[in-house]
Amino acid sequence: MAAITKDTIIGDILDIDRTTAPFFLEMGMHCLGCPSARGETLEQACLVHGVSVDELVAKLNAHIEGK
Repeated sequence: MAAITKDTIIGDILDIDRTTAPFFLEMGMHCLGCPSARGETLEQACLVHGVSVDELVAKLNAHIEGK
């Protein structure tokens, strides 16, 4: 998989690696099964939840690279 960016769709990340779900739950995004949540970009979700998109992108990429 190419590196995750702020424009990556959440559903795509979860489809590639379900073990990323805790990162979304940690930021307060508890509706991961909702079609609208899965269709959001990381940037959109971070704006709604008041989370740094750059920090989340770094965490997700580190997690996936470390597997």
